[in-house]
Amino acid sequence: MKITLPLPRTLTSLFVIAMEHLQLDLGSFVPWRVGGPYKRAAISAMAGRSLTVTHHAAPWKPVGPALTDDDRRRLRRTKQHIVVSATAPPHKLPVNVQAARAVARALAHECDGVLIDPLIGSTILTCGRCAAEPPGFSLGDDWLAWDVQVHDAATCPPWDPADTAVCDCLRVTSRGLRRFALPEITLDGAACAHNLCATNLLRTVAHRLVTDHLAHVATHPHATERQIDDFLRIQPSDQPDGTGLSFGVQLTPYDADLGELGRTGSIRRLKVGPAPGTGQITCLKVGPPSGFTGSLNDWLCATQATHNATLTEIGCHTPDPAQVLAA
Repeated sequence: MKITLPLPRTLTSLFVIAMEHLQLDLGSFVPWRVGGPYKRAAISAMAGRSLTVTHHAAPWKPVGPALTDDDRRRLRRTKQHIVVSATAPPHKLPVNVQAARAVARALAHECDGVLIDPLIGSTILTCGRCAAEPPGFSLGDDWLAWDVQVHDAATCPPWDPADTAVCDCLRVTSRGLRRFALPEITLDGAACAHNLCATNLLRTVAHRLVTDHLAHVATHPHATERQIDDFLRIQPSDQPDGTGLSFGVQLTPYDADLGELGRTGSIRRLKVGPAPGTGQITCLKVGPPSGFTGSLNDWLCATQATHNATLTEIGCHTPDPAQVLAA
């Protein structure tokens, strides 16, 4: 089955720099003193008004981002903030957002400010080796964050790989894929003991989705939609270290804005399907392919098994991860 993803005409990405005082002239600093490989892109974007830098003589008040206590303490000392905004069509990705973040990094470093990415809800380091924007694009360079939720009323067994089949209280959802005109992705219903494995799996899927998507929009700059398969084959080359398992995942459209309580507790289960008539898919659930007869935890464990093994073709009839793997 195909999943249709609408492609917007433009995307806007914001970065915020909070500081105590602004002791420089923005007009002379940006973009002329933005170093590295993004200076030319920043000059061009500023000239075309696709990149703007705005000073606000008031503290920045975060709404929703899951900042750490240390980040919030730093923000309480700030009195002003700057907003760096990049607006461009999808085929300009990822250079336009890299140039915007390069400008934001340079400003934060010069002003001794706190650099925040409101979309992922966290700060970005601007000291030492992290002061400059990396020359190449990598999704692992703070472009994504992960929302990890556990039912507060869940009664989970002590951690034991043999017991996790009875636990399904974990949900992990990405934050940041919408920056690239993609739905966010989620893994819902795994054992809470597997939160690291769930995040690693989603990170791998996100890497594959973004890689394919950027290639598509670059070669189809005027497209208004894109169709993807609901089955995705993950290859060893899609793994962060270039090795690992080959396995399949099923992608199911979810509506992340609508929810219903699936059990006692505060976490809200996502409702399958986008809102009727909107044509919008805000989230994709990641799960085992149809035909996999084990549990979600069995499949999750199998995808994280030794790098010297590969998953057998889907259609096996055992939930035991050890039997799902073939040398």
